[in-house]
Amino acid sequence: MKILILGGTTEANAMARRLAQLGLPAIYSYAGRVNDPRPQPVPMRTGGFGGADGLARFLISERVTHLVDATHPFAGQMSRNAVRAAEQTGTPLVALSRPPWQPQAGDRWQRVPDIESAVAALEGPARRVMLAIGRTHLAAFSAQPQHHFLLRLVDQPAEPVPLPHHTVTVDRGPFTVEGDLALLRQHRIDLVVSKNAGGEGAAAKLVAARELALPVLMIDRPPLPQRTQLHSVDQVLHWLGHDADLGV
Repeated sequence: MKILILGGTTEANAMARRLAQLGLPAIYSYAGRVNDPRPQPVPMRTGGFGGADGLARFLISERVTHLVDATHPFAGQMSRNAVRAAEQTGTPLVALSRPPWQPQAGDRWQRVPDIESAVAALEGPARRVMLAIGRTHLAAFSAQPQHHFLLRLVDQPAEPVPLPHHTVTVDRGPFTVEGDLALLRQHRIDLVVSKNAGGEGAAAKLVAARELALPVLMIDRPPLPQRTQLHSVDQVLHWLGHDADLGV
């Protein structure tokens, strides 16, 4: 057995730790979008594979027997490549994914299907917006230059941010409700824009928005091909046939 983890998430990190504890051979792959990736207890690689065909070649050359897609829920292209590469090589594939967030009592969500719809929804007078979407799609929001955007990023931007009015705060989750309440108040935020990433590490801003009665513009996840999806490390270990190690 040899497992390839497509990582970069809290769930992927937990998967790597458990596999290392069990002594199961694994490789952890980072996409390379973070300058200082977290060290892992299994061998690591960084960077793209060269599409689905490149990933398929890697699976064959490294004799990977199982593929675990634990990428971010919005890493749609990587997940599509994983499905195609698994089909090409006959490699069993499972997605270790977080359930999406669901609105709670007191939430003021407006749901939109994609980044383009989120940009369009910001038409109107200037506001102070927490743009909690990472750095990949920042340029799209330059179409709404009237707003002041608060950007929380993992790394300091290497290039100028393409938004005329913005503030950058560099931080890495998991975040706390107290910290996000202070952040929203300090920057006088009146709207939060978020991808529906799910999980616990970034949910604090939604709780803080609820407590402050702030509206949230929630971007739905991209559509992905049909695949097996599991929501915990233990479930993936069961899929790998390691119930005995779980005490079951």
